[in-house]
Amino acid sequence: MTSHSSLPPMAQVRQLPCDGDGICMLCKVKPSDEDNLSCKTCSTPWHLNCLSSRPETIASALQWECPDCTSLSLDLPPATASGGASDDLIAKIREIEADASLTERQKAKMRQELMMRGNACLDGDEKNHKRKRGKEEEMNVGRGGESNDVLDLLDGSLNCSFCMQLPERPVTTPCGHNFCLKCFQKWVGQGKRTCAKCRCSIPSKMASQPRINSTLVVAIRMAKVSKSIGSGGPSKVYHFVHNRNRPDKAYTTERAQKSGKANAASGKIFVTISPDHFGPIPAENDPERNQGVLVGECWEDRLECRQWGAHFPHVAGIAGQSNYGAQSVALSGGYQDDEDHGEWFLYTGSGGRDLSGNKRTNKDQSFDQKFEKMNQALQVSCLKGYPVRVVRSHKEKRSSYAPEKGVRYDGVYRIEKCWRKVGIQGFKVCRYLFVRCDNEPAPWTSDEHGDRPRPLPVISELKKATEIMERKDCPLWDFDEEECCWKWKKPPPPSRKRVATGNSEDIKRSRKAMRRAQNMSVRERLLKEFSCLICRQVMTLPITTPCAHNFCKLCLEDAFAGKTFVRDRSRGGRMLRSQKNVMNCPSCPMDISDFLQNPQVNRELMDVIESLKSKTEEENGNSIESSEETDGNEDGGDLLSASAEKANIENSEITGVVDCVQTLNESKLKRSRKQREVDVGESSLGAEGPKEGNDSPSSPLHMQSDDDFQ
Repeated sequence: MTSHSSLPPMAQVRQLPCDGDGICMLCKVKPSDEDNLSCKTCSTPWHLNCLSSRPETIASALQWECPDCTSLSLDLPPATASGGASDDLIAKIREIEADASLTERQKAKMRQELMMRGNACLDGDEKNHKRKRGKEEEMNVGRGGESNDVLDLLDGSLNCSFCMQLPERPVTTPCGHNFCLKCFQKWVGQGKRTCAKCRCSIPSKMASQPRINSTLVVAIRMAKVSKSIGSGGPSKVYHFVHNRNRPDKAYTTERAQKSGKANAASGKIFVTISPDHFGPIPAENDPERNQGVLVGECWEDRLECRQWGAHFPHVAGIAGQSNYGAQSVALSGGYQDDEDHGEWFLYTGSGGRDLSGNKRTNKDQSFDQKFEKMNQALQVSCLKGYPVRVVRSHKEKRSSYAPEKGVRYDGVYRIEKCWRKVGIQGFKVCRYLFVRCDNEPAPWTSDEHGDRPRPLPVISELKKATEIMERKDCPLWDFDEEECCWKWKKPPPPSRKRVATGNSEDIKRSRKAMRRAQNMSVRERLLKEFSCLICRQVMTLPITTPCAHNFCKLCLEDAFAGKTFVRDRSRGGRMLRSQKNVMNCPSCPMDISDFLQNPQVNRELMDVIESLKSKTEEENGNSIESSEETDGNEDGGDLLSASAEKANIENSEITGVVDCVQTLNESKLKRSRKQREVDVGESSLGAEGPKEGNDSPSSPLHMQSDDDFQ
């Protein structure tokens, strides 16, 4: 026979109340209104059918006390039970209930604070409570308009279950409930290892070292700051230096001038190309000299190279966008696998190095490179056949084609192949074959004409390479036999970024964009903070890991697609014990494999996001309707399409200053509609236990993939 001490903690509990969702913690059934009984002292709901002792009459049900309050009053010493002492807990709760000047919400907060923090928290007389209520009323009066709604929304959804206030240094449990750090530590310090709201178990590592949810910290702080600004507080000042006001050379800041250019800032951009411009820079984009950027042109450093648009990043070796393509690369000797042969070279992608903490540079690789981020941008340029500008730096000491000093522009190249292979340091690297395709001769040759189509070199490392990708369609940048030059066979990809020129129209646009950024609603700024760390969009079905990082449920599951929780080590008839697979969080090295077996949606955070989305959509709809009515009254119905087009242009002009929340919502509209129909309380792995097929803990997670995580 099993002893009572060997039973699990939940089996030893005979009576439990209903959780925050109104579901009984014993029978897991939501009781009806007739079967729901509330304690007169703590107002906690209980399931009538699961009680060992039930009230006999209706009058006794109104004066019924729950087992927790009954045991509390029985455990009090005689002096306290008499009710004459000032620290009588039950008497204080009944005084709060009898105070007619308090609302039900204020009674609940004071009751919960008294039950959690003990008798010492309300040792003062009733004047302290009235003083506190007066301060809260003053704060509520000071709030105005939208900031009041946002703060009330957070105050009603993200409150700590112990102190009933917005959490200070919020901690989120794996079951998706939020608490103050001090309240959580006090609860755990009493030896309790279950959530105070749903009785789910708390991991031992989280109990010993809880992590603060920085996303909630920023959201709460933003709501409070907006409240102070709405009540007349100081507003944020936006500083902007226009391109025409910048100096001709890179300069050091006045705050911290040091030798060299350790604190250098960007100088004036002399060319009129957008940051995502593909191909050479022609004369029409060079208003200063009217000659364009010529092959062989040299600059003192990368900052000066940026001023002429050959390669915009100061430090990074690749300039591009993951789903759009790469515009330029820099050869500066960053990776040991690079091979430079002048007219063609083998280029190593970025990543694979540990730059955590305060590490700015690291020559040693510690993990494999993947075709993502900038490596994916080079892959897109390879498959599309885009021209890529190439600059060589004097830091590449192994190359015979590098300049002796400074940075030199060597023309455009085309990526013919890309693959992955094991590098010199033992980790996989992304490799790219660049072949020169410029109409101007290279700086190291005495030819009078540019390149001609040449056969691809033989690459020996392709024999051991994996994930080999080669362009199958005709390249957009190719050689024209009739004109004997390299040109765009199809129109180049349209630029998605605006050129920063000095004319009056651009100045007006920039000022309008800054005003839009300043007037952006608090809800839109909060939605930007509630973004997934993987897809960088507003979270749908948010999940908070034990390490306090927030992701979309599908994005987190997609990150571990194809991986199993247990690895079988049996070989050749020899039976070995299976080993647990370590699954690190996408944002930190913490192992979250136990959490992934039954991930729970953070319902409180999800309610906040859904409320913000609905109110933002209502505001956007009302503003569009009002603008259409105004345009229709003034100019007639024929100008509606023009006004809509103008609104779209203005929205595109503020890219880089304000991210349009409505665009973020539309990108996940199809997926969110399906997810709302799913019970978010059940995980994709099944809270009812392991299932057949891909849902079992030892099989790969069943997930859907996103197109782009950038």
